[in-house]
Amino acid sequence: NISILADGENKNLNDIINATSISKTTPFYKINIEHIKNDVLNVPWVKDASVRRMPNGTLLIHVKLYHAVALWTDGEKYFPLSDDGIIVNKPQPERSQSSILFRGDIPKNNLVEITDATNEIASDIDYLEWIENRRWNIFTNSGIKILLPEDNPIDEVGKLISLNKKYNILHRDISLIDLRDKSRILIW
Repeated sequence: NISILADGENKNLNDIINATSISKTTPFYKINIEHIKNDVLNVPWVKDASVRRMPNGTLLIHVKLYHAVALWTDGEKYFPLSDDGIIVNKPQPERSQSSILFRGDIPKNNLVEITDATNEIASDIDYLEWIENRRWNIFTNSGIKILLPEDNPIDEVGKLISLNKKYNILHRDISLIDLRDKSRILIW
């Protein structure tokens, strides 16, 4: 008997059950708990796991799942990303328009901050790209490339949102907004 407890939205636990590879004929005392734990940890959207034998003959598996905060694309499919840049589930054939999309290298930090900051303009954003492992570019649905600075990109996204509210800048006939210099905003 196997019992699985999971925290998170992905309640399809079939891959976790399959990862245990325990047959119904395996004696309870012969189950290798460390082996089961390692197999469960190899499921892509499992962040952490613990496995215990219970006195009633049940194998209890508790898993912590990654939570998707955005999507990453390889140009064909859309992969859910966790806040630390881990692909957390099977790819999706289509993109949800309300989700933030990343292309190129996947950064291993900053995803929650940048996705939270850009959520207000998510419907105007085509995708974000992590540049040279140090800063962000935003590409809009209307073809504008927005260059964010290395330091405090979240502040500059706030300025961009204010500009858009006041001047509808993300829907103008421009090709580039450079926010890397804090003393001025360059627009082409």
